[in-house]
Amino acid sequence: MQLEELRRTKVVISCAMTGTSTPRAKNPHLPVTPEEIAEDALAAWRAGAAVVHLHMRDDAMNGIMDWERFEKTVRLIRSHKECDVIINCTSSGGPGPDGVRSTASRLEHFKRIPQIEVGSFDAGTFNWGDAKEFNNDPVFLKELAHTYLEHGVKPEVEIFDMGMLGNARHYFEKLKLLQEPLWCQFVLGVLGGMEATPENLQYLVRHLPEGALWSATGIGSGHLPILYSAIALGANGVRVGLEDNLYLDRGVPATNAALVERAAQLVRLYNKQPATPAEARQIMGIPPLER
Repeated sequence: MQLEELRRTKVVISCAMTGTSTPRAKNPHLPVTPEEIAEDALAAWRAGAAVVHLHMRDDAMNGIMDWERFEKTVRLIRSHKECDVIINCTSSGGPGPDGVRSTASRLEHFKRIPQIEVGSFDAGTFNWGDAKEFNNDPVFLKELAHTYLEHGVKPEVEIFDMGMLGNARHYFEKLKLLQEPLWCQFVLGVLGGMEATPENLQYLVRHLPEGALWSATGIGSGHLPILYSAIALGANGVRVGLEDNLYLDRGVPATNAALVERAAQLVRLYNKQPATPAEARQIMGIPPLER
């Protein structure tokens, strides 16, 4: 199948497995250990996910940027030889093992683990609700982009508001630090970013750089409005998973696999097909998987 036809007929489903802060008390299915995350990633792949997006948790279930936990999780996923899912890791999942938030801990796993194919590139700084500052200053973003270029990692440009889309355009078009095709992930519904509404998603899509590809997710109650809207607007991908949304229905805890299955069903109902990992690599401009 030609690349243009792939991008027209296939939808890349990403599953964001666990995030950094949601407590397991809110959903008993939330995976937190490397073993649990790897096993859940396998289930998500079997359900139709082409990409799994990984965060790590420490022994207290808090987010941590620990390259050894990333390495163990990636190794466990890849131990299943039949599983060719694309591995996407965060660059912003909490402090390092020493308890300090540092550029080094945010980059180390990309430098040490060659099996990581995609990494998040959060294109700006903003207040994450009233809890924290989500810092992605220009010095860090340039170092992150150079690290991705050096180690062959595809940036997933996470966009939380319109200003971040402008930043992404700058790094892509002027600085030439982000590879073609530009792959944008709209993350809507975080307090401090844009609300998760169809109107906001439509506005962002209209302002994408020419030739950019895009996916989208909505946080919490914004999950289904953005999922439906993204498919209707011709998204190249959609993101689901317990990082973004804990429930399959009101009061019904979800699993990652169930969220993927529902997304795959909606894609098929729209007369498209979920992309396989191999097809997703072609769509996103990622080299074929090497065992």
